[in-house]
Amino acid sequence: MTKPSIGIALGSGAARGWSHVGVLQALAEQGIEPDIVCGCSMGALVGAAYVAGELDTLDKRARSMNWREIVRFLDIDLTNGGLIEGKRIMSFMKTLKEDAPIESFEIPFAAIATDLLTGREIWLQQGSIVDAVRASMAMPGLFSPVKLNGKWLLDGALVNPVPVSACRALGADIIIAVNLNGGLVGKHTHPSLAEKMQENTTSTGMDILDGLFKEVPSSISKSLKKIVPDLLMSGSTTPSYFDVSASAINIMQDQITRSRLAGEPPHIMFTPRLRDLGILEFNRAEEAIEEGRNSVRRSLPVLRELIP
Repeated sequence: MTKPSIGIALGSGAARGWSHVGVLQALAEQGIEPDIVCGCSMGALVGAAYVAGELDTLDKRARSMNWREIVRFLDIDLTNGGLIEGKRIMSFMKTLKEDAPIESFEIPFAAIATDLLTGREIWLQQGSIVDAVRASMAMPGLFSPVKLNGKWLLDGALVNPVPVSACRALGADIIIAVNLNGGLVGKHTHPSLAEKMQENTTSTGMDILDGLFKEVPSSISKSLKKIVPDLLMSGSTTPSYFDVSASAINIMQDQITRSRLAGEPPHIMFTPRLRDLGILEFNRAEEAIEEGRNSVRRSLPVLRELIP
């Protein structure tokens, strides 16, 4: 009897995406190795590390991250359709030895992106895996779009946050989905990044600002440094720019995820409980990874019925 093909759909969720590492590790401990991997946004980044055999390396790098290291990835560039250019993130991925054509890996992989012009869903299955992941992570308003194959591409979360459909199309008989967007709507977030910028008792806030605007002309950075803390911190009666953006992204992802999964349900879905983890709190990788493991443990009876 032919063994059923197992596909895993790794959903979007910014910093919550570190939990995918724990999910994949916990599945491996149960002897379950996905045959097909599809990822959206951070799900694409972790999925790429998995198919490249670098998941453990990513785990170690993620757990060691602090705010200063995170800031090094935020290469501010206001001229390319977003706040962050993303070149440093691509360089980080290359240090994980992931920079190879998608079709060269043994495990079939697809990163989900969105065509800026048409709004169509794009499945990136060929070419540089680093370029594909960067396009899949191009969150509007935060990261600049990426031009690939003549198309400007944005974050795949705009159209398919948990790519069950891609797994099915690539031939998966059993589909495991990881949804990071449950329970987010209504959450009021004060990102740690903003809080650190407001800390007047230490130099951390200024260090972060200096890092953010390292490559921005000094004539512009001086003005931006004055207004950025106000944009990120809530007032007494009004939400901040960041609060509005983060909440809007949460609402969008929640609604799209519910709609897509209703029409394209997986065989089993893990939902890590990460409601209190902000979208830029990449320094909280350890707890996110552990919660990814916990989400698998909570579903082990159902998982074992599905995959003996």
